[in-house]
Amino acid sequence: MPRSGEPRDRQLIGWKEYVDLPELGVRGLKAKVDTGARTSSLHVDALRIEQRHPDGTAEVSFEVPLDRRRPERRVRARARMLGEVKITDSGGASEVRPLIETELVLGRVSKRVLVTLTNRTGMLFRMLLGRKTLEGDFIVDVASKYVTGGRQAARARAAAAAAASEGA
Repeated sequence: MPRSGEPRDRQLIGWKEYVDLPELGVRGLKAKVDTGARTSSLHVDALRIEQRHPDGTAEVSFEVPLDRRRPERRVRARARMLGEVKITDSGGASEVRPLIETELVLGRVSKRVLVTLTNRTGMLFRMLLGRKTLEGDFIVDVASKYVTGGRQAARARAAAAAAASEGA
């Protein structure tokens, strides 16, 4: 019998997928799966520290642009910043980024993940999923994309979530 986390229990995903970040109000966000990156990152605008706490955390607010081709499609969100981390990209450039924890939904997997907030304006994807997010729960098929469902599946999840929140 397989142990939890063995390949048969893991969700198969492609090199790009649609993800949900329900605690941030983000549904159907296109993300690039990058096993070469250690951490996951999310593109945000208008980041503000709202309140600092004695334990070193802070409440932050920000906007998440959902589609680079339609900048008016954005979500305003708040989260607890756990701290700041120094990230070094593949070119050797370093940046200090805010770090948050939030829920990620990808396919049948829902899990708490750490995500850095940054400016990804020049990038094609609003979110990058790094290997710490992927480990233990996913198998990546680098020859495939949208294994967990394409744009229609993302829209269906968003509609279902909206209907559920209206009924509550």
